[in-house]
Amino acid sequence: MVSTELSPIEKAKRDAAYACAKKHVYPGCKLGVGSGSTVKYLVEYLEHAYKGGSLKDLVCVPTSFMTKKWLVDSGLPVSDLDSTPVLDVCIDGADEVDADLTCIKGGGGCLAREKIVQHASRKFLVIADHTKEAVSLGDRYQFLPIEVLPFASTPVCLEIPRLHGGTAGLRMAMKKAGPVITDNGSYIIDWVFPKQKKMDWKAIQAKLADTPGIVDTGLFIDVVDEPEWDGISIFLMLSRQGVKCFSRMPMEVSRVSRRMKRILRNARTLLRFNCYSYIAQGNR
Repeated sequence: MVSTELSPIEKAKRDAAYACAKKHVYPGCKLGVGSGSTVKYLVEYLEHAYKGGSLKDLVCVPTSFMTKKWLVDSGLPVSDLDSTPVLDVCIDGADEVDADLTCIKGGGGCLAREKIVQHASRKFLVIADHTKEAVSLGDRYQFLPIEVLPFASTPVCLEIPRLHGGTAGLRMAMKKAGPVITDNGSYIIDWVFPKQKKMDWKAIQAKLADTPGIVDTGLFIDVVDEPEWDGISIFLMLSRQGVKCFSRMPMEVSRVSRRMKRILRNARTLLRFNCYSYIAQGNR
C-alpha cells in the first residue's frame, strides 16, 4: 500500500498555507492567489473553507494557468484583474527570502503575473517552508529568473553577464523541444549571479527593468508585509520588527531579534526550541 502521509517539508508547506489563510482570508475577500507547490495547499484550504460556508463571497484572482486550473477544479470563484482590479490580499510562495525580506520568485515561470497581482493587492503575504529562508539571496537559490520578450532574448542574455557578472541562459523546457514559454508568451532567462560580492538588489532591479526587452525580474523588494514560514517542527512568520515565539502550550510571548535569530539558525539550535510558532505583526 502506498503511504499518503506527507513528508516533513510538504507538511511544513501545508501548515504555513493553512495558518496564513486562517488568519488573513475572510468572507468577501478579494484574494490574489500565487503559484507554486506551497500555494496548492492554500487552494486546498480555500476549497474546504468555501464549501464549508466560512468563506462566503470569496473572489480569487490567479497568477498563472496552473493556479487557475486548481481553483476551477476546486469549485472556487475565479476572476481576473479586468473584473477585479483591486485586491484585498495576495498570498504567494517564494523560492528564497533573505534577512531583508527581499524575495526571489519565478522558479515556476510566473514572475511577471505574480508581481502584477501583488501590485494590485493592498496586502502581500509570503508563505514558505523553512528551506527557503536565507541570510543573503543566493545562499540556497542559485539564480534569478528574468522574463524577456523572445525577440530580445539573445542580446539580453549577453548583456546581463557583461554588466553584472555571472552567467545567463534561456530556461529550457523539460517536455518540449525549446525554451520555456510563460503564460504571457515570453521566455525565461535564468541569471546565475555572482555570489562572492554583496549585491545592491534595488539598483540591479532598476537597471534590469530599464533594459529593453525585459518584462520583469523575479526580485520582490520591499513588498512583503509578513512572510509566513513553517519548518519541520516550527511555524515562522517574520517581520521587520523581529519574531515572536509561541509554543503549542500557552507560554509567555518572547521577542527574538533578527540578529539573535541568525545566531540561533547558524548554530543550528533553532529547532531545539520547544515552540510551535513564531508569529509577528508587520506592516509595509
